[in-house]
Amino acid sequence: MTTRRSFVLLAAAALALPAALSACGRDAATGAPSGGASTPYTLRIGVIGTGNRLTGVFGYLDSVRKLIPLLAPAGVAAVKTYTFPNGPDLNQALVSGALDVATYGDTPALVARGTGQSSRLIAQATVGLDAGIVTKKQGGPASLAELAGRKVAVQKGSYIHRYLLGALGDAKVRPQAVLHLYNSDMEAALEHGDIDAAALPAANLEALRAKGYPVIDVASKDHPAYLGTSVTIVPDSFLDRHPGFVKVWQRAQREGTKLVKANWDGYLAFSVKVGGFPPDVVKATTVRSQLPEEPFTQQGLALLESTKRFLVQQGFVKSDFSIDQWIAPGARG
Repeated sequence: MTTRRSFVLLAAAALALPAALSACGRDAATGAPSGGASTPYTLRIGVIGTGNRLTGVFGYLDSVRKLIPLLAPAGVAAVKTYTFPNGPDLNQALVSGALDVATYGDTPALVARGTGQSSRLIAQATVGLDAGIVTKKQGGPASLAELAGRKVAVQKGSYIHRYLLGALGDAKVRPQAVLHLYNSDMEAALEHGDIDAAALPAANLEALRAKGYPVIDVASKDHPAYLGTSVTIVPDSFLDRHPGFVKVWQRAQREGTKLVKANWDGYLAFSVKVGGFPPDVVKATTVRSQLPEEPFTQQGLALLESTKRFLVQQGFVKSDFSIDQWIAPGARG
């Protein structure tokens, strides 16, 4: 299984400077240079998804018009959301200066930091993200062992990729190939027989299970050590301009999490609207315990450290670093 090259390429991409995102250090609304906390500015947030919409706790806050008031003490007057298909693409935008904040899976963030990306970790938005492996309906593998010599697809550079590699390594299984496909393309590839199996996040997995695709492994049940987390990252240059931002963001996350858990049905309805999955799938895969009450928890940091250690051992993170030193000053209390 040739996965090292793919992660090396992803690490290189993390430091690329795409010409299309050249408005470095400028307000997304006006084009003017970003000011300090006393100067109102538009906060540019990058997330994984489609349609340039915020999801999760911060998306719900925005939908009920509470996000801007909570972020206003840091000088935020408006929010502009940019969505990316996967983490390495988001990394390119972040390192180019086209984003102020990024919330995405831990694996691409760790890979980018390992290449020397100048960023700070200010929170973990979700802890215990699930994933699993689904196979084609006819003649597909019935177990991890039967993935040997088969074609498996995953959205490379994601926390699901890390889970897949860990699960395959534990089972001592070597597929014919581990291919890169976006989550949205997996069903067609399975249906046409282009791949034998796919590793997917929980919602995509359950949506395919409901259509009759066999599921042969689930991280939360079979490999809980490989559950993912999402992290919120800000460039050092942004924190230099807005030193009070960390506490304001963390307070918004606390307040948003409390609001979501107090209005769970409303949050599920919001998640259906922005995620595009059927209500039963959203209800089954949206888990209260994955939304931490605090920006950092013991479980979240343990999963993050475990993922980093795996990536270092496999050579995907070339330069080891301390999670504690990555966390922004003052972010842990």
